Amino acid sequence: MSQCAVMQARSALFDLYGDYLRSRGGRAPVSALVKLLSPLGIAAPAVRTAVSRMVRQGWLHPLRLAAGPGYLLTPRAARRLDEAAARIYRTGKIGWDGRFDMIVLEAGTNRRDRQRLAANLSYLGYGMLDEQNWVATRPGEDVDGLLTEAGVRYERFTAAHTSGTPGAMGVVRRAWDLDEIANAYQEFVSAQRPLLASVTVRSCDEDAYAARFRLVHAWRTFLFRDPQLPPALLPERWPGTSAAAFFDRHAARLRPAADRFVEQCLDGSHRIARQKGPHS
Repeated sequence: MSQCAVMQARSALFDLYGDYLRSRGGRAPVSALVKLLSPLGIAAPAVRTAVSRMVRQGWLHPLRLAAGPGYLLTPRAARRLDEAAARIYRTGKIGWDGRFDMIVLEAGTNRRDRQRLAANLSYLGYGMLDEQNWVATRPGEDVDGLLTEAGVRYERFTAAHTSGTPGAMGVVRRAWDLDEIANAYQEFVSAQRPLLASVTVRSCDEDAYAARFRLVHAWRTFLFRDPQLPPALLPERWPGTSAAAFFDRHAARLRPAADRFVEQCLDGSHRIARQKGPHS
């Protein structure tokens, strides 16, 4: 099965808004959204269904644009995408003061709620010691708000291991499967390398955009897998380091052509609107 076939419209819309539309006002007509997701094999009905779902969930807000009906990021979505972008492109320095942020959850939620909460905590960089005890190497953004919104009672505190870095590395090994994460990084590079090698300076802008979109989409999954631990707590020759360099190199190489394609789709929607006129 191709990568295009397995890409979900809602997830792709988050990528589209975060990587291309956030810097362009965080809004776009639905006609442009359809054009921009078409190269990924996502059909117009799937785009419209995903957009409606994101409106209901509070991620998008409908508005009328010159080019027709459109959708704007809500403040909540803009904050989440900005946080994701900082992690995707690693704009912040990852430090370590020797202390963990610890969360102890009160038992009692049902299985589905626990799974949703676990996914959200993992996204914020927390690892599970057991179902009730979670740990991170730095405080997660809005973790208190997340737990309060979920209706979960909890205790939160900081702690340092009495054995220093060696003891802390033991905690890390309990909370995260570093071998699995390392293998995922190696598989990411192996899967992306041939796809990216096929896109050269002679490729059209649409092909470069599609390749870069799939690259970022695949890299984004590490927001849920990799807590971005400080170097002091990682094994030597960590595959994530070379994978990040691979991602940065190709994301930057394909960006100009991808941006041209995005502008073409947005301009095309505006041009059609002008041709129809206000009374057509």
